[in-house]
Parts: sequence; C-alpha cells; structure tokens
Amino acid sequence: MIEFIVSVVAFLAAIAILVAVHEWGHFIVARMVGVKVLRFSIGFGRPIWTRQAGPDETEYCLSAIPIGGYVKMLDERVDDISAEDLDKTLNSKPIPARIAILLAGPGFNFLFTILAYWCMFMIGVPGAKPVIGSVIDPSIAAEAGLMAGDRVVRVGDRAVVTWEGTVVAMLDEMLSVGDIALRVEDTEGKQRSIILSTAGKSSELTEPGRLFSGIGIETWSPVLLPVIDKVSLGGSADAAGLQTGDEILEADGVPIGTWSAWVDYVRARPSQEVRIAVLRGQERLDLTITIGRVVEGDETIGRIGASVKVPADLFSEMSAEQKYNPFEALPVALVKTWDMIGLTVRMVGSMVVGDVSIKNISGPINIAQYAGMSASIGFVPFLNFLAIVSISLGILNLLPIPMLDGGQILYQLIEVAKGSPLSERFQMIGQQVGIFALLLLMSFAFYNDLSRIFG
Repeated sequence: MIEFIVSVVAFLAAIAILVAVHEWGHFIVARMVGVKVLRFSIGFGRPIWTRQAGPDETEYCLSAIPIGGYVKMLDERVDDISAEDLDKTLNSKPIPARIAILLAGPGFNFLFTILAYWCMFMIGVPGAKPVIGSVIDPSIAAEAGLMAGDRVVRVGDRAVVTWEGTVVAMLDEMLSVGDIALRVEDTEGKQRSIILSTAGKSSELTEPGRLFSGIGIETWSPVLLPVIDKVSLGGSADAAGLQTGDEILEADGVPIGTWSAWVDYVRARPSQEVRIAVLRGQERLDLTITIGRVVEGDETIGRIGASVKVPADLFSEMSAEQKYNPFEALPVALVKTWDMIGLTVRMVGSMVVGDVSIKNISGPINIAQYAGMSASIGFVPFLNFLAIVSISLGILNLLPIPMLDGGQILYQLIEVAKGSPLSERFQMIGQQVGIFALLLLMSFAFYNDLSRIFG
C-alpha cells in the first residue's frame, strides 16, 4: 500500500512539474510576442484553485483532472474581442511568432532536461563500471570475442564510464549504424576492438530488458552470502519469522551457498510452501515459508520481501561516480541531453517502421511505477526520471498530430504555403484524426502496462 501511495504521489508530482514547465514555455513566449494569455492551467476540467494576476489578469488554475494542462490565449476566432485587445490575439500575430509560441513548450522541456542533468552531475551520479560478468555461449557476444572481466571503455566513438551510459550508447549505435562497435579492456589492461553483429535484430533487442540477454552477456555482480538484511513488513519472509542476520542454509534439503542461488530458488517457486533451514547466531532453525508471487514482464515469479546483507566495501572496486564542478557539468549535461534526444527520436522513428519493439511504449501505470521507484531511491534517480520523461514529452508534442504542438506547427506551415489559413472544416477533420491517433497510442501504452502486470 505504501509503495502504491509513493508511486501515485511521485507520478502526480512529476506530471505537475513537467506540464508546468511545458506550458510555462508557451506562456512566456506568448507574452513576449504580445499575445494576451487568459488562463494558465495545470490539469483539465473544473478548476479547484484559481488566482488572477499580471497585467492581463491571467487566471492561474489547478484543475480537477491532474494529468496535462493548457494555456488559453486570446483568439478572435473563439473569443469576444474588445477593440483595445485586437492586436493581442494569437491569430493577429505573424506566423513566425505563432510557431515560436508552439515550439516554446517542447523547447522548455529540453531546457529543463539540461538543468536536471546539470544538477545531477554536480551532485554526483553513481553507477557501476561496465564490466562483463559472464558471456553465454553460443551468443552474439561469444562470437564477437567478449570475455568475462572485459570492461567496456568506448561504444562507437563515445567514451563510457558506467553501465547506464553504455546501454544508451549501445542502443543508439545499434539503431544508427546496425552493428555495435565496442572498445574493451581486459583484466590485464590490454585493449581491443570488437563488433557485436546486431544488424536486423533491433526489434528483438530493444524489447524492455532484452538487450543483455539477447546479446548474451551478464553484468558483473559480486558473490554474496545468503544472509538476510531487511525484511519487509507483511511479506512472506516476515510471515515466516525470518529476521535480520539470518543465513539461509537449505531449502527443501537443497544446500544454498549464495544469495543468487537463493533468489533463483525463490523466483522459480511462486506461491509454493518451502521448508528452509537458517543459521541465527549459533543456532540452526527450521522454518516454513510460503513464497509470494509477483508479475515481472511476461512471467510470474516468486518473491519473499527480503533484501541481502551487503558488506560496506563490496562495490567499491566496481563503482564509478560522474561528478563535476558547475563549469564542467554544463557541457556534460548538454551532451547527455543531445544524446538522449537523438536516441529517443531514433527509437520513435524505428518504432514506426517496425525496427523497434512497440513494447517500449509505456502508459501511466508503468510511468507511475518508475516514478515511485526512482523517488524512493533518492533525489538524483528521481531527477534522472524527470529528465527522461521531459525529453519524451517534448518529442511527443513535436509529432505532426493535429492535437499536439507539432500538428499546429504543421498547420502554420501549410498556411504559409497556401497563403491563407486552413478552413475550419479541414481543421476539424484534423482534430478528429489527431484524437484517433492519440487514442491509438494510449491503447498501445495501456496494453503494454497491463501486459507487464498480468503477464
């Protein structure tokens, strides 16, 4: 229940922040070019809080449906206009000014992303070094000559420091080039170049969580003893009487030597009752646990609600932190934003032609889960989540769909080409097409969300 509340609150906070940024862009540029703004609303529907302020007595609102928002500008095609306001209408402004207003929303989303990454890199972005833990044979990685212990130092022409940056670079390389060129360093410090032959496999490899398994690698992970650290209240481990410090010795008579072996055992037995032997201090205890069940992706797995005890210095050798002073962090943030925009555009374009799996489309349920998870981890992960969603929101609004900014920009360009505004009938048809396209997109998103939950 607590996780659900955190997810909902984090999701609503994220949407409110990003919508406010987007609409503030429209608002600021509209005011700059002399358009009167009647209302600035976060959310849709009936206003639950309003305040009027500014030279134009703009009405600022929080509305009942807390997803989305809008800026209502004076327009003589829909509003009653006084003589003194004739030059403050949207339709009275030249087309470049109208396009500037439309571009400002996505533009502010991109500016917010730069700011978010700048703050992240000043605070410090922790991560794990991109070290290969194991290579599956046969696989793409095995054929290319990757070996356990290799550390990825470059993907294509990009230097990489952490697995997060490596994954982004690998996806971008695969979508833009086809194969993935890597520069790796072995355990003796010698570097070599390899090519992962992924051409034609992008649809499969871009499914959520499939990149590493599809290539045939596992990331480095330490060997941990099966010792319990924290037990979640109300979970299976709590119900069975497991406590902090308990070491799992056996499960149904099968010796358990590592935490990963215990995780594999639990995952394979959702809803099953298991007899376990644990070491508590110097005493051996026999307990019975009924393993819980959760849906993860396309499968139902077991889970008990307990974490592993991790020695304080276990990850020190494999940890990497990207941290810069304010002057160094800004260009890094700019490059990161540019890379993420480029990857997102390529993902969307490849999705249209079928080269990227449509399972990457996420709806509000999945986004809320990620919002809650990132918020519970810390401020930097939540900032990273906001940056990624802000880029997606900016790019989504630039699509040439009549209900979105990109569609309205298209209308302005058509008006330039034909020398007069589009007819109201044509615009009405366009709105209907836009609504249909958005409903279709939302249907895919909800389907993917529900598929992840119910398998």
